[in-house]
Amino acid sequence: RKIIFEKQWFYLDNAIGHIYGTTFEVTTGGNLQPKQEVEETTTETKEAGTDNRNIVDDGKSQKLTHDDIKALKDKGIKGQEIVQQLIENSTTFRDKTEFAQDKYIKKKKKKYEAVITIVKPSTRILSTMYYAREPGKINHLRYDTLAQMLTLGNIRAGNKMIVMETCAGLVLGAMMERMGGYGSIIQMYPGGGPVRAATSCFGFPKLFFDNLHEFPLSKVDSLLSGTFSTETLPSEPEDNALVEEESNGLTDEKQTSLQEAEEESTTEAAMEISQTEEQETMDINAEDVQCKENKEKENKENVREKQRKQWERRKKLMEAAALLREKNADG
Repeated sequence: RKIIFEKQWFYLDNAIGHIYGTTFEVTTGGNLQPKQEVEETTTETKEAGTDNRNIVDDGKSQKLTHDDIKALKDKGIKGQEIVQQLIENSTTFRDKTEFAQDKYIKKKKKKYEAVITIVKPSTRILSTMYYAREPGKINHLRYDTLAQMLTLGNIRAGNKMIVMETCAGLVLGAMMERMGGYGSIIQMYPGGGPVRAATSCFGFPKLFFDNLHEFPLSKVDSLLSGTFSTETLPSEPEDNALVEEESNGLTDEKQTSLQEAEEESTTEAAMEISQTEEQETMDINAEDVQCKENKEKENKENVREKQRKQWERRKKLMEAAALLREKNADG
């Protein structure tokens, strides 16, 4: 799919197979190409002004128009060359101080040089990114605070930890990263299910999720009093499938009876239909029957899949309850 990032759009297809930390250039059509390391040739000693006080930002200092820049891009001229052209066509560039010149070049490079580096996700990167872009989603949790929490919580491999957070799964992900797939984590959650949007961004292997359990806060009381049960969920994956099939059968009978009634009421009209039209309707009916059968098959499969997921959820809930009953968490 198309990725849009910092006003830049591209497809990640060509990144597959490369190592983390590879820098890519965005070429035409949003394709990524590994960037060739080119030593930046330092041009002759820069001419720089001593102060900026006489420079007026009236938008007239740049001779290149928007159309000129578009024409350069269409010719296939790369970002570096476009930046050089902008410098050469700026009437005020030489009068700016050296610091202002560097700032100008940096700004133009960001705009015209489409260069992207893909890095391995980590707690540091994700917490910095969330705090800078969507702090509300992580309750404005600062990354240094998260670091303190991980240290003071004594989170390490082999521990049995209980986590309760509403930071989109960032705290959970940070704990999973520190534990490295060893030990167990029980995530307590309010509402219908745990939120793990940030956790999925870490790209952990399946092994890390094998020892991750979740338990609803609403059931803690019943667990402590010994009345906890998962009877609300089906006990066997096949239980409801049969009931569903029977109900499907009933609806089929209703449909056939309705069809019969319709057929009787239209017999007189049908007698006038020519032989060719009869053939066509027969073909359509055959298609309808086939379509109906496929739909029924699909529905049954969906029901079974739903049953299987519910059964797995029940099993996981029982496992989490058993771990909590031991009352021996490390943190």
